[in-house]
Amino acid sequence: MSLAAVGIIGIVILLFVLFFLGMPVGFAMAIVGFAGFAYVVSFKAALSMVAIDIWATFSKYGLTVIPLFILMGYLAFNSGIAEKLYNTAYKWFGHFRGGLAIATIGADELFAAICGSNTATAATMGAIAIPQMNKYNYDTRLSSGTVVTGGTLGTVMPPSVLLIIIGLQTEQSIIKLFLAGILPAIVLGIFFVVTISVLCRIYPNFGPAGPRTSFREKLKSLAGVTEAVAIFVLVIGGLYAGVFTPTEAGAAGVLLTLIVTAPAGRLNWKGILDSVKDTLKISCMAFVLVTGALIFGRFLAVTRLPFMVADFAASLPVSPYVILIIVLLIYLIGGCFMDALGFLVLTIPIFFPLGKALGFDPIWYSIIITMVTTLGAITPPVGVNIYVVKALAPEIDIGTIFKSASYFLLACIVSIAILVIFPQIVLVIPNMVR
Repeated sequence: MSLAAVGIIGIVILLFVLFFLGMPVGFAMAIVGFAGFAYVVSFKAALSMVAIDIWATFSKYGLTVIPLFILMGYLAFNSGIAEKLYNTAYKWFGHFRGGLAIATIGADELFAAICGSNTATAATMGAIAIPQMNKYNYDTRLSSGTVVTGGTLGTVMPPSVLLIIIGLQTEQSIIKLFLAGILPAIVLGIFFVVTISVLCRIYPNFGPAGPRTSFREKLKSLAGVTEAVAIFVLVIGGLYAGVFTPTEAGAAGVLLTLIVTAPAGRLNWKGILDSVKDTLKISCMAFVLVTGALIFGRFLAVTRLPFMVADFAASLPVSPYVILIIVLLIYLIGGCFMDALGFLVLTIPIFFPLGKALGFDPIWYSIIITMVTTLGAITPPVGVNIYVVKALAPEIDIGTIFKSASYFLLACIVSIAILVIFPQIVLVIPNMVR
């Protein structure tokens, strides 16, 4: 049997059999990767590979960046920062038609800048925004759709955990990936706001205008964003200026979050303990995924399947962008059936070499596939953000939430298309860093 055939069997048959049996993605990749490596090389070599590579990866100091940024996000989650952000956005935009929904997107952007998780962003803002929109008689299709899709900003805007994993797996600069995610997240947020405005123009009853606030109240409300802005400036500004490494930035972010929230009494011991417990859960999941991806990647490397796919695609007499569209469709479909992080770590060993062979900038390519895969969080049947909102608002029918999310899909697709046509939007900030 050829090496390529072994690789294909490992991906198509064994891996998906384990998935359908309900085995977690990380464990499935590790088992298939170990068995495949043992078959191609030897059992002894597979044992040696697992021992050496796992130690080499997890003994790196830089890997502590994952729990630090996750902890920073959960401390912000449990301290009520999001509520202050929403209140500020509401004061500025609530009096417009659909203003509460626009305020939700604005608060999502700011909270995502210190959180890094789509589900945490959706859960936090949903708990605050949905009752407010219900109070002002917003249509549930607009309120639920806004919260579901606004949460996706957490996977693009730094400090995104997804981008950290991609950086570690592909040996790219996490700093540059973070900086590359800023403008795409802003572009995506702008198109979400445009979608809300268009929907409220077509269906005026979707988002009635709220009460006006004075300019003095607006200015006073800006104090509510100072904490989030300070954390973001410290973390991302420190990275940009070269003051911090990513790990140091995460530690500084955690410390500043504690400093600005704990003395005020908004972050008690229960909130801190809950943050630590949730951080341990998510970090362990991420580390299992990294381990599985490492072993599975080694198996694919010895079969040379990723390089064969890359060479074959590069030799096709079509534009690289045609192949890119096919790859993005695969990511879009895959993201509908698997968690975005799990699907990314599974496919990066195959599609990342392909992107490099096609001549695409690795930073730009990583942002594009992240945005496409993230759409799985708002599409059936997985749609993790949809189930988060359903848990927050059980009175809203699950079909209504799925339908409401579909209103925003065009905004996501247009945003991705713009970033493909104008790659400098992604690259302009990271290119300033040497």
